[in-house]
Amino acid sequence: MRRTVGAALAALLLAGGVGLWLTRATPADAALYEDLDGDAEAGEQVFVAAGCASCHHAPDAEGEAKRVLSGGQRFASDFGTFVAPNVSPHPEAGIGDWSLAEFASAVTRGVSPGGAHYYPAFPYTAYVRLEPATVADLWAFWQTLPQDATPSETHEVGFPYNIRRGVGLWKTLYLSEDWIRPADTPELERGRQLVEALAHCGECHTPRGALGALDTDRWLAGAENPSGDGRIPSLRPADLDWSKSDIAYYLESGFTPDYDTAGGHMVAVVENFAQLPAADREAVAAYLEALPE
Repeated sequence: MRRTVGAALAALLLAGGVGLWLTRATPADAALYEDLDGDAEAGEQVFVAAGCASCHHAPDAEGEAKRVLSGGQRFASDFGTFVAPNVSPHPEAGIGDWSLAEFASAVTRGVSPGGAHYYPAFPYTAYVRLEPATVADLWAFWQTLPQDATPSETHEVGFPYNIRRGVGLWKTLYLSEDWIRPADTPELERGRQLVEALAHCGECHTPRGALGALDTDRWLAGAENPSGDGRIPSLRPADLDWSKSDIAYYLESGFTPDYDTAGGHMVAVVENFAQLPAADREAVAAYLEALPE
């Protein structure tokens, strides 16, 4: 009996150790950021392409006020409602007292300075593909943004999804630096960087599995709208009968070839892409046209 109990306890300890290892928070390698200063001008383009303000400005912000990253927007999902936090450079209410390495850990690994997991409603699953220099540029620009003292609100997520440690297991299964599609020209490489990483297009346009991970076998094939209002369309060539110039113009103006206009979250996406160079919009169009049927 004593041996049986001892074996059972050993098995429990082993299982617990494995569980802790699988759910651990792994920050970015700080050594990769030690000698990086960042270029704020280049970082502004990263900021715009990544849509940072689109999620983190106040719900009623307009114009330049959208660069005050006070948070408060609410994003409903099957797992609960996530509320965008204050990520302004305010040292207490925001992230002003973070280091570059801590910022990189949050953006590319979904890990807080205190070692907690962020929920993947924050698209670090796309940003994980960013180069350290790109993150450093973004952080340099971040320092130029206005501070705001608005307190962050708590996510409305029930059991068991409120156990953040479980996000670590989710990351073990699904967080990957691998690119989704190949790119064999500089234009396709830039398009891939924008679609798969910075603009994180797949977060809305790719269907998800039961645990909320993107089904990359159906990359950009369209998905249910988390709000429950309709369906987000496929961007694959077989489903999107637009030319490259149609796509590029839509990203600049919001007008479709049928003279319809962008709606919902695409309004913010178009607002961001309109601020980028024309070559970036053309690169996205080239990437989409190169997708498999």
